[in-house]
Amino acid sequence: QVQLVESGGGLVQAGGSLRLSCAASGLTFGNYAMGWYRQALGKERELVAGISSGGSTYYPDSVKGRFTISRDNAKNTVYLQMNSLKPDDTAVYYCAARRGWAPTGRYDYWGQGTQVTVSS
Repeated sequence: QVQLVESGGGLVQAGGSLRLSCAASGLTFGNYAMGWYRQALGKERELVAGISSGGSTYYPDSVKGRFTISRDNAKNTVYLQMNSLKPDDTAVYYCAARRGWAPTGRYDYWGQGTQVTVSS
């Protein structure tokens, strides 16, 4: 049974930083691309960072230069470092796993989400 467990969310002031972690189990972690999605109230879920099984990364323009995704295959963990946070970054953040190399496309497994709130 695949499990993805996020941690590290919370309340932060605008301009601050947070680091999210996602611990994966029940899968061969090194064979999966990993991603971080977010969903704000009333908005669609969006991919904010992806990392391939080989370590290549993807970011949309909205977070490029502020967010950094990384993975530690020895710990079966993926991270999202978020800097220069803005109120618009407020959302529930989800970790996701995707079979194969590419960090974009349909994801197969999802975590339960962690709330990130950025105050102005």
